[in-house]
Amino acid sequence: MTTQEEAEHLPAVVEPGGAPAVPDDDAERAPAVAEEAAQPAAAEDTDRPTADRRKRRVRRTAVIVVIAIAVAAAAGLAATGAFSGDDGPATAAAPAGPAATTKVQRMTLTSTETVDGTLGHGKPTAVTNGSSASGQSGGGQAAADSEFITWVPGEGDTLKRGDTVYRVNERKVPLLYGAVPLYRTLEPGSEGSDVRMLERNLADLGYDGFDVDDEYTAGTAQAVEEWQDDLNAEETGTVRPGDAVVASGARRVAELKTSPGAVAGGEVLTWTGTERIVSMDLDPQHEDLVKEGSKATVRLPDGSTVMGKVTDIGTPANDAAASGAGAGGEGQGADEATLPVQLEIDDQKKLGRYQAASVDVILEADSRRDVLAVPVNALMARPGGGYALEVPKADGSSDMVPVELGMFASGLVEVKGSGIKEGMSVGVPK
Repeated sequence: MTTQEEAEHLPAVVEPGGAPAVPDDDAERAPAVAEEAAQPAAAEDTDRPTADRRKRRVRRTAVIVVIAIAVAAAAGLAATGAFSGDDGPATAAAPAGPAATTKVQRMTLTSTETVDGTLGHGKPTAVTNGSSASGQSGGGQAAADSEFITWVPGEGDTLKRGDTVYRVNERKVPLLYGAVPLYRTLEPGSEGSDVRMLERNLADLGYDGFDVDDEYTAGTAQAVEEWQDDLNAEETGTVRPGDAVVASGARRVAELKTSPGAVAGGEVLTWTGTERIVSMDLDPQHEDLVKEGSKATVRLPDGSTVMGKVTDIGTPANDAAASGAGAGGEGQGADEATLPVQLEIDDQKKLGRYQAASVDVILEADSRRDVLAVPVNALMARPGGGYALEVPKADGSSDMVPVELGMFASGLVEVKGSGIKEGMSVGVPK
């Protein structure tokens, strides 16, 4: 029976009011359903009137016809795309592409190593009365019993060239800039780099009448006498160890070791540089990541960053050995040796108000220039091993393009492969 023929029976079997109507010629159409006509009547129906059995067969035939029509209609609707929601002809489902895409970038890829650092003013050094800033005795006059400390600066104070570091019997002991300490008495006829250091400081402080050179002349002595007068010191024209303290630049007082009224002699205070620096105790395995002048990124506690430059690399030291471990600890701490490294921060303003803090130091471990890179999450694992990139096509589908991996850094990975080029789109998770 065709769909059209089945449709002609639909009004005959569906009527408002409940029970299906049975047309007069049902007895003739009922056998058209072969399965129903072939089935023998049940035993309990044999005694029923023939008309009742005929009505039951007709009702069953009508139900089968309705189901067949519904199935055929559904097949026809599916074939015509009636369920697609489009008025036009149905189209095949579009192939699935990547959820989102990103671009292949050409760039310099840099891998890094993050280590712990400490922001501060560096390790304090001691200033001793009657000695140079290096803490070594100059062999000059020792503090007599009649000499007392009469003034000291405050902790945290900054001292510059010519400023008073401390006073002995109200005699000022100033700060001079230089690399050579006052280790001997300087007088007319003296020659050397320490003479040049003294004369340069005198000139910068406004004294004149001499040439800045290696010779201590009568003109130098005259300038020294004027300087001593300003310091409230005896005007001898000669300079002895302990008459001034020499440092490489301005200093910040870290801690006082004495106080006014104390007998002169011994440690007066400790100080540091005025600039904030970053110190690291680097694992020796990372020694190849630093060299003097190399750059590093410093991450502050608030997440901001500032650039630093390596200015000093010390000698690896073993903490256990330095602490004087006993015989029972011999051999312990061999793996704890560290390499002291110091970084200078040029832009001090970027450090904000931090005076002392734990920081992260990001060292450059390796760098690859002019490479193609994608985010790591763009990699797709291939069956059997290896990786590929999902490259979308114009029709909405995508190709899996195999790639070789290079260096990983900062969430990116270097990729190489046939057809992989700068600017192409590749799939990534949405």
